[in-house]
Amino acid sequence: MGYKRNAIKGISWITLLRGLTRIFTFIRLAVLGRLLTPTQFGFFGIASLLLSFLEILTETGINVFLIQEKSQIKEYINSAWVVSILRGTILALIIYLSAPFIVIFFKATESYPIVALIAVVPFIRGFINPAIVSYQKELFFNKEFRLRTVLFFVDVLCSIIAGFITRNAISFDVGLIVSAIVEVILSYVLIPLKPQLQFEYQKVIHVIHKGWWVTITGIFSYFADNGDNITVGKILGAAPLGIYQVAYKFSTLPISEITNVVNMVVFPVYAKFSDDKERLWKAFVKVTILSSLGAITLGSLIFFLAKPLILLFMGGQWGLAIPAIQILSIYGILRTIFGNFAPLFLAVQKQNYVAQTTFIRVGALIIAVVPLVLHFGMVGAGIAMLLSILAEIPVILYLLIKIFG
Repeated sequence: MGYKRNAIKGISWITLLRGLTRIFTFIRLAVLGRLLTPTQFGFFGIASLLLSFLEILTETGINVFLIQEKSQIKEYINSAWVVSILRGTILALIIYLSAPFIVIFFKATESYPIVALIAVVPFIRGFINPAIVSYQKELFFNKEFRLRTVLFFVDVLCSIIAGFITRNAISFDVGLIVSAIVEVILSYVLIPLKPQLQFEYQKVIHVIHKGWWVTITGIFSYFADNGDNITVGKILGAAPLGIYQVAYKFSTLPISEITNVVNMVVFPVYAKFSDDKERLWKAFVKVTILSSLGAITLGSLIFFLAKPLILLFMGGQWGLAIPAIQILSIYGILRTIFGNFAPLFLAVQKQNYVAQTTFIRVGALIIAVVPLVLHFGMVGAGIAMLLSILAEIPVILYLLIKIFG
């Protein structure tokens, strides 16, 4: 069975989706960047750091498992739903109870309402129908496109409206909450397969066991992707954190979208013929070459156009982000090129390889980020991220040789 046409269609749909979401993101940044201060952006940055960390910490790997499995997902859907609800409830409680300590750690007590309110998001998301993963498993990327476009549009629109009303960073929370509610509703309206509250112990244990390395990888990835944010927020404060996160979005998100798009499509495609190493290798080489060319082109444009882009979209108060954007654009290029290896490792059920490479990256970042931020500020954080990906590359290549010889 040929999957090339499905892959091309999938990449086309997801590219369009990511393109639209990035346009929406920049519109939101441009509007809220003039309504809110860098400090308020930093307040939401603190809340999102906590939310993303706890979501990763409790990641069960269910979606990866369901895509890897050759059998139908309905066999595990009930257990997956029960685990999802429990996970969302526990996350909400942890975020709400830890909020006072988190704002003290970052010396940003004014951010407490934003941090506490974001606890609602994982609770709502816990009720999403797990069968929604069938869109990716069965390569229905046109349906995935329509669903995600609606959800992101709702998020951006509600946060902008709330921004005009409140002139407060809590507007970001409002967008996330409304979008989560809409996603829960649509997951039952659009997906014929409905879960039931049945906890099947053996199946839950099987899923968690298969997803263990996904959880470990997620924890390492969190610190690899957010160690710079945590350090900047702790050492430099909320306002520099807000500026740095905007720099990160401008410099890496347009490039990383290539990786996100490609990986979302090729993982289920690779999994379909993961036993055929020759076919898998040829597909991987083609994907890597094409995504690398796109990353280098886009990253170069961001590097050289950083100043006019930031001043045009965000205004003069964000000018301090420009040097960090240029450093991070180089990081984004390398991250895109070598991010192509993760779906390959997952497709051949080498989740531990993804964990090992990510561990190297986070280790290098931990060693470098504090002294570099102390000496060079936000630019130092960008340099530390660049060094972390350089440390990861030799390990990735070694593990690739282990698979293909």
